[in-house]
Amino acid sequence: MMLRLEPRSEPSRLATWLSPLAALLATLVIGATVFAWLGFDPWQALFVFFIGPVNSWYGVSELLLKASPLILIANGLAPGFRANVWNIGAEGQLILGALGATGIALAFDGVEAGWLLPLMLVSGTVCGIAWAAIPAFLRTRFRANEILVSLMLVYVAGYLLSYLIHGPWRDPEGYNFPQSILFPASALLPTVSDEGRLNISIFFALGVTLLCWFFTKKSWLGFQMRVTGLAPEAALYAGIPVNRTVWLGLLLGGACAGLAGACEIAGPLGQLTASVSPGYGFAAIIVAFVGRLHPIGIVFAGLLLSLLYLGGEAAQVHLGLPSAITGLFQGALLFVLLGADVFIRYRLRFVFSRLAAVESVPPLLEPDKPALPASHH
Repeated sequence: MMLRLEPRSEPSRLATWLSPLAALLATLVIGATVFAWLGFDPWQALFVFFIGPVNSWYGVSELLLKASPLILIANGLAPGFRANVWNIGAEGQLILGALGATGIALAFDGVEAGWLLPLMLVSGTVCGIAWAAIPAFLRTRFRANEILVSLMLVYVAGYLLSYLIHGPWRDPEGYNFPQSILFPASALLPTVSDEGRLNISIFFALGVTLLCWFFTKKSWLGFQMRVTGLAPEAALYAGIPVNRTVWLGLLLGGACAGLAGACEIAGPLGQLTASVSPGYGFAAIIVAFVGRLHPIGIVFAGLLLSLLYLGGEAAQVHLGLPSAITGLFQGALLFVLLGADVFIRYRLRFVFSRLAAVESVPPLLEPDKPALPASHH
């Protein structure tokens, strides 16, 4: 008797939603195994990683604070992913958003005005859109692969950030640290409460979630993008503009990533630094797929990935583990999810070995019916 993967007649909706849960459980098992291999008590280590960071209001506020950019970026990427437009450069677009907002803050340094913060957010969003427009233009004009272009632009954005904070934007009184001056109070997002750093960016994330749900489920453009992703040939036959789909998919991701970058430097950081993002742009890709490209699912997936960031920090403090432990959990989650997704379109079937051997042998051609050339099939 042996196991065989056999195609389903149609994708399983149950497997679609159970797959992330199975991936999460498998990731916990992998994590416990790694902790045991490193000499830690698995239960205590998992408690430190997953429970300890959120056992107080401050911990919950930090969870929501780190989830905000993940939810923002993932919701911006999801419509493009549904249309097979693969924006892998959200990290670079986040950096450009932070640079755009910082440029406004520095240009109006010393100005205490209510319009400064909104202008910073708009500037960050526009800069993220402009950076995403580069792969969109190259894809639609020269058929360049948007995956490679958007990914390579992440490194360009990183070098631009490094140049600015080591050069013209470096704080002259910052003891040569690569950082800008501290922003004034008028350039900072208001906090939700006095106990913690959580600011109103969480409401931006929830607002974008509602807008993305409406765009995906209720708008004509969202419907066209879904059709393009599910049936590209049918979309061409229906006259849906492919180039417009590419532009929309990339620019939506760039706008949300740019806004997330502006919120980061106007929120918990309060200035531009070299570590403006701990990898939110890349982690948001995992969030989008764990959340099944659905706005509500993305919210829960964003909270989960945010918990992994907090757990990684707690593991560094209490267990003495390196920061790479966060990437290990993120990578394991994505890897196991990809494996679990196989069962959406396939099922396991037990077959007897003798029957399997017979089925695996190709049928013999009859002597009086020779095989036709391949071009005649």
